[in-house]
Amino acid sequence: MTPPKITALSMVRALNEALRSALDEDPKVLVMGEDVGRLGGVFRVTDGLQKDFGEDRVTDTPLAESGIVGTAIGLALRGYRPIVEIQFDGFTFPAFNQIVTQLAKLHARSEGVLRLPVVIRIPYGGGVGAIEHHSESPEAYFAHTAGLRVVTPSTPEDAFWMLRQAISTDDPVIFFEPKRRYWEKARADLSSPPAALHAARVVRPGRDLTLVAYGPMVGLCVEAAEAAVAEGRDLEVLDLRSLSPIDFDAVQASLERTRRMVVVHEAPVFFGAGAEVAARITERCFYHLEAPVLRVGGYHSPYPASRMEHEYLPTVDRVLDAVDRALSY
Repeated sequence: MTPPKITALSMVRALNEALRSALDEDPKVLVMGEDVGRLGGVFRVTDGLQKDFGEDRVTDTPLAESGIVGTAIGLALRGYRPIVEIQFDGFTFPAFNQIVTQLAKLHARSEGVLRLPVVIRIPYGGGVGAIEHHSESPEAYFAHTAGLRVVTPSTPEDAFWMLRQAISTDDPVIFFEPKRRYWEKARADLSSPPAALHAARVVRPGRDLTLVAYGPMVGLCVEAAEAAVAEGRDLEVLDLRSLSPIDFDAVQASLERTRRMVVVHEAPVFFGAGAEVAARITERCFYHLEAPVLRVGGYHSPYPASRMEHEYLPTVDRVLDAVDRALSY
């Protein structure tokens, strides 16, 4: 079944269309997780899939993340392509051992004989006023783990195509979905993929400084860039899209155009993905830099209660403050 070419849709709808088309095209594709069947998932990403494809293809599992991922590993070893939904970011940790010691390593441990085509979908990040363990950003744990691909879309169009590309990949993919962007509608062309799975993309060209972001912070950086126009500043916004691997060639090309860079993410700045980008781009582009690569992100503390998350999460003002500091050198 070819998905319709829809001009405007939400990320939830785009993900649903990606799952539906993958299930329709390949009988080895399975969807599994807590409440993904009859309920359609807590965010309704899997809405209607069990009704159309049956309980054997779209399966409600027990509340046991380690068992869910362990079962997916076994299914993958038997030739299936399971897609696991973890309900919320903070619920990933009961399955952490299965992911980093088994899923990530079996290909290398078997000297390439075994393939693990498993996609683990994880809604992540804050901005929705959720309770404890529902707003975390654990992407650095998985990007640090060799053997896992780690990607995150920022738009409905990317959500559709990146999920389709992830499902067709023979390696395990951790697919982070920015829940604060789930219900924002945008134009999406579902007729052809806009980029390779791990390619970064310039969202907004600019000349004075590059804002590097991914997932939920791409939209915020676009807002910051548009606000900076009033001050006569032309900021480029680069969407990484992938955290393992990172498209450092695209990051370098952007830095060589603007000569200044600020990396923005929701996760804590301390040992975050921004640290790797800053270090690697400094090694590769030292003589192009007019200022240190700066970072904006969460604080080195547990994620706060929902009524305080606005104090924790990056804002347009915090991003522009970093821009001011970078341009002052």
